[in-house]
Amino acid sequence: MAINLTSKEISEKYNHFARWYDWDEGVFDLLGVSRLRRRLLRLASGQVLEVAVGTGKNLRYYPPGCRIIAVDISKAMLDVARKRADQLSLNVSFLLADAEALPFRDEIFDTVASSLSTCTFPNPIAVLENMARVCRTEGRVLLLEHGRSDCERLGRWQDRTLKNLRCRLVAIGTGSRWISCVKQALK
Repeated sequence: MAINLTSKEISEKYNHFARWYDWDEGVFDLLGVSRLRRRLLRLASGQVLEVAVGTGKNLRYYPPGCRIIAVDISKAMLDVARKRADQLSLNVSFLLADAEALPFRDEIFDTVASSLSTCTFPNPIAVLENMARVCRTEGRVLLLEHGRSDCERLGRWQDRTLKNLRCRLVAIGTGSRWISCVKQALK
């Protein structure tokens, strides 16, 4: 069962939830997501757009020299991310924006990154197409996403647990929803 919310409803939910978000997402860090963030984001370079920056958990992993613009649909999440950037002494530009309608011209970024966010977009294909649109032809789109585990025992736990979370991915075959979306956006 997928959750269908409008962009406005998503913004309101994250505005309300921002102060507890990092605590709630701590389970991902325990499962090694921080290590995956580090491995993925070291590939970033140049002018970087982070889509759905959330509370800024990725910011510490960008290599020195990256010029980062971070967007999110939630003002409260951006406020937390801005504080995190200040604590890390990072110069990041933050912008309140809907990922389905990125307010940038075509092919402006060397790297476009997003993590653990595809499940929150009402139209993930539109977001992925927008990410590709603003990324230079020779640039990179870096995605870190989650889905249902192939390990059956863990998959069953996810099925039971994720019913109550705000973000649920629906398994499609042996992959997850975001893999299907990426393939469709690349067509």
